[in-house]
Amino acid sequence: MFSVITYRLNITSLVFNVFCLEKINFSVILVRFLVSKLCLLMAGVISSTFELIVKHEEPTLVPPAEETEKGLYFLSNLDQNIAVPIRTIYFYKSDSKGNEDAVKVIKNALSKLLVHYYPLAGRLTISSEGKLIVDCTSEGAVFVEAEANCAVDEIVDISKVDPLTLGKLVYDIPGAQNILQMPPLVAQVTKFKDGGFVLGICMNHCMLDGLAAVEFVNSWGEIARGLPLKVPPFLDRKILEARNPTKVEFPHHEFAEIEDISNTSKLYEEELLYRSFCFDHEKLEKLRKIATEDKVLSKCTTFETLSAFVWKARCQALRMKPDQQTKLLFAVDGRPRFVPPLPEGYAGNGIVLTNSLCSSGELLENPLSFAVGLVQKAVNMATDDYMRSAIDYFEITRARPSLAATLLITTWSRLSFHATDFGWGEAFLSGPVGLPEKEVVLFLPLGQERKGINVLLGLPASAMNIFEELMQI
Repeated sequence: MFSVITYRLNITSLVFNVFCLEKINFSVILVRFLVSKLCLLMAGVISSTFELIVKHEEPTLVPPAEETEKGLYFLSNLDQNIAVPIRTIYFYKSDSKGNEDAVKVIKNALSKLLVHYYPLAGRLTISSEGKLIVDCTSEGAVFVEAEANCAVDEIVDISKVDPLTLGKLVYDIPGAQNILQMPPLVAQVTKFKDGGFVLGICMNHCMLDGLAAVEFVNSWGEIARGLPLKVPPFLDRKILEARNPTKVEFPHHEFAEIEDISNTSKLYEEELLYRSFCFDHEKLEKLRKIATEDKVLSKCTTFETLSAFVWKARCQALRMKPDQQTKLLFAVDGRPRFVPPLPEGYAGNGIVLTNSLCSSGELLENPLSFAVGLVQKAVNMATDDYMRSAIDYFEITRARPSLAATLLITTWSRLSFHATDFGWGEAFLSGPVGLPEKEVVLFLPLGQERKGINVLLGLPASAMNIFEELMQI
């Protein structure tokens, strides 16, 4: 059986607007927190009897501890398309030490870390070519100390907390209207009355992708514990600059506009429901068996199978017409796929969007193996030639991936943010803050052994009712 968490929210500004520079108005919720602790929470019932009150001190700037390079810092075309603030939260509590030194330790370690990651101490600006670029001013990251009115254990019991208030654990720059007015890195340490604390980070995705961000926060923890960096950052992003002359060798359907002939936009006038579906190891293996039972495929991965299954179910739930073109987008780690592979510690975005495109009728009338095969082709499509063609395509067109009639899957299931240790042990809870946009599905780790995947998405109420039934395999 699957476990379901439901949230009925009227969201006018959605979380994951990847493709514009306007300020993102996050509807805040601690997703990983919910995934790991709340699969038994009654659907749609959130008690608001508890109010989290966080008192913020005045923000300060944390510059690099030593002199660093100044000037303009190049961002690749892979960085340009995902210029969106990403918020993450890390919960800590130790049986052997309190939180008295947490602010000092984490702040000092950040100053030392920024010597290695000096672009994060700069500010985003626009280059003469009209692209995002970093002005390495060494101005510093924004750092905020805060105190909560409760014990961290009271926050762990989320049923006593309105989850929308958890955004108080990540600092927002007052009055910022776009990402150019937001520093690339903002950190907040909130101390709780029982000796626990929470580190909340807001970082612009154009600076680091998920893998690089994990290396960044883990390095932060290593410095805090007096250790050398296991993976020093490689900062030269010009190894991914566009070729001269540019050479577009492939069709790039990730940028293609699709006409909404099914009028799904009408459905989205309904109440939007968010639900979380837990796929444990047993259920994932059952899906893989279904995908290979007709012998069309000899093998398939968990990601390929689950992505295909969710894509197919979402098309059916949205009642797309048979001739409606639909697109699946997801990121592939390009680090080992480039020739030569990107250097260890590449501190930037090494992910490349790839895609599957077909009609809704093809997707629904064929067995699961058909959709899984499309996902496999999309994964295999991400070769060095294809990825460099995509970089050149953006150089020529400045196009943004279109989300019309599209499902975008973002996976956090293999990112080990929980392993970050500042001296209080590993985070006992961690993950992204925010609900996905209506075109986006989040794949999140499930369980202590992280062998399962939790699928979080939002759909119109009538579509969600259908989708829920389709999840019962």
